Amino acid sequence: MLINGVKADAVSALDRGLLYGDGLFETLGVIEGEPCNWSRHMARLSKGCQRLGLEMPESQLLLSEVVTLCQDQKQAVAKIIVTRGVGGRGYMPASIAATSTRIIQCFPWPNFSAENSQQGVAVRICTLRLSEQPLLAGLKHLNRLENVLARGEWQDPSIAEGLLRNGLGDFVEGTMSNLFVVDKGVMSTDPLKKCGVAGIMREIVIEQAENLGIQCMQQTIDETRLKAADELFMCNSLIGIWPVREIVGLSEYCVGPITRQLQNAIKVN
Repeated sequence: MLINGVKADAVSALDRGLLYGDGLFETLGVIEGEPCNWSRHMARLSKGCQRLGLEMPESQLLLSEVVTLCQDQKQAVAKIIVTRGVGGRGYMPASIAATSTRIIQCFPWPNFSAENSQQGVAVRICTLRLSEQPLLAGLKHLNRLENVLARGEWQDPSIAEGLLRNGLGDFVEGTMSNLFVVDKGVMSTDPLKKCGVAGIMREIVIEQAENLGIQCMQQTIDETRLKAADELFMCNSLIGIWPVREIVGLSEYCVGPITRQLQNAIKVN
C-alpha cells in the first residue's frame, strides 16, 4: 500500500475520507503490470473530483504508483482512493482546496469460478433500498454503507450477487455490479440519474452493444420488465459479464445469445 507515495498502512485520524466518506475510489485489474481501461478510470475519477471539489492527483503519478505496487504480480487488483485530505471537526470543507490524500492498494486477483461466466449465477433481491441523491448519482464515492448492509443480507455462497432497488421498487444495480436486461433483442439498463454507480464495464458494454448493432436503452427496470426479460446479466471491471440464470424466488433465465456476443467481444483477463 502507498499513501501519498510512501509505503504505509495508516492515514491521519482527521482524514475526511475516514471521518465522512469524503472521497472517491476506483477498482481496476492490472494484468502483467498493465492497468486495464486506465483512461476510462481516470476520466471517471476526474469527473468525480470536479463534482465534489476535490484536488485530482496527477494521472501519470497515479499510474506510476499503481504499476510499481502491482508489477510483481501477473494478475492483481488495484484500488485507488482519493480523499479530501486532513481537516478539522465539522462537515464544512475547507474554503481553500486542501491537498487530497491518495491511497494506492494492491490485492491478489479474486478467485471467481469459471462457471459464473459460462453457466450463469444465481442472484437475490436485497431488502435494502437505495437512497436517491442526484448530485452523487453515478459517482464511485466512499459512502458505501448501503452496499455493505445489502451484502450482509445473505451468507449463502451459491448466491453470487444481490439486486438493489430504489424507493419506487425499480431495479438499479447489484451490490458490486451493474444490471442489464434483454427483451426481444433490446438491452436496457437503469440511467443512474438519481442513484447507483456508473461502472466502467457498464460503459464498455453500452459501447460494444452499439458496435454490434444491438439496441441499448437507458430506462428504468421495474419487476414486470425484469420477470419478462429473455436474458439478464451483471457486469463490472473484474468479473466482466456474468449471465444471470436465476433470481431466487422470482424467475429463471437462459444464457442468451446477446449476453454471449458481448462476453466474446469483451475480455477482462
